[in-house]
This record gives sequence, C-alpha cells and structure tokens, in this order.
Amino acid sequence: MMRNVVVVTGIPGVGSSTVLKKVMETDGSEEYVLVNYGDVMLSVAMDEGYVKHRDEMRVLPPDIQKKIQNIAAVRISQIEAKVTFVDTHCTIKTPKGYLPGLPKWVLDELEPKMFVLVEADPEEIYQRRLKDKSRIRDMESIDAIRIHQEVNRAIAMSYAFYTGATVKIIKNHDNGLEKAVEQFLKLLE
Repeated sequence: MMRNVVVVTGIPGVGSSTVLKKVMETDGSEEYVLVNYGDVMLSVAMDEGYVKHRDEMRVLPPDIQKKIQNIAAVRISQIEAKVTFVDTHCTIKTPKGYLPGLPKWVLDELEPKMFVLVEADPEEIYQRRLKDKSRIRDMESIDAIRIHQEVNRAIAMSYAFYTGATVKIIKNHDNGLEKAVEQFLKLLE
C-alpha cells in the first residue's frame, strides 16, 4: 500500500490538534488514521526512562530527542492507511534554540505528501495559553509567539523543498473552528 502521510502542525496553543480531531469526527472515514507524533515520542521516552510526563520532553538533550524522534518515525511509517494524519510540531522551542520537529531522517521515514500549518493570530494564541490549565508551559510574549510561527513557516517550506510535498496554511481564529475544518476537508477532496 502506498503511504499518504499528511503532517498537520502548529505551535502550542494554536489548536491544530483540535482542528484535526474535528476533521476526523466530521469526515468519519475509516480510511484515515490519526496519530499524534508527540504521543508516540512520549511512549518511546517513557519506555526508555527519559521522562515521566510530556512537558519534560522539550528540555531533553538534543541527542536524546533525536533518538526518540527516529524510533517514533519508524513506528509511524509502519501504519497502513489510505491517509495517515501526523499531528506534530514543525519545531520544538528548547532552551538552546529551535529544534526541527521533522529532521531529515524523520522525513525520509515518513515520506509526507502534504504539510498543513494551522495558525492563529499571536494574540489569540497568547490568550489560549493563559486559559489552558491542563499543561505546564513557559509563557512567551506575543512577539515570541509571532516569531515561532514564522520559524514554522520557514521550516515547513524547507521540509517541502526536501520532500516535494505541498504546504497549506489554515487559520484557526477564535470562534473559527468550523471554518478551519471546512478548509481542511476541501484538501481531502
């Protein structure tokens, strides 16, 4: 079976996972599989004894993160489906800078056909993060959020250059979930 991997990404607080889950509920196709790259990485990291919870992942040394990324990519690439949606982050902001979420060895393994970047206004993301009590997050300024989205756009285009995949940006504004889902579903037609 030929793989058709669609990478869906956005910075923390933008709602990319929410958009993707709503797409899966709305379409209801059994031919689609949704996998959260972070969940697979967390499973690997916990199995290896590196972390106890998700928010420890981003502060792991880069060499450990790379090892975990690779093992997760292999696991995901073995999924058989008409379309596998991979919910992940283009970049991970670490204390030493941005780490590509999908380095070359991961892209080689996944062979994505499309990247969907979910974005929102930085002010919206900032407010969403303030309200989210379910996660332990470092607070970033609105300017830092804007820069992170710009870094994601740049890295997504470099991923596309390397893989030949397309890049689509979908806006997920406050009270705009239905519109974002509608735009996403059009990509699947």
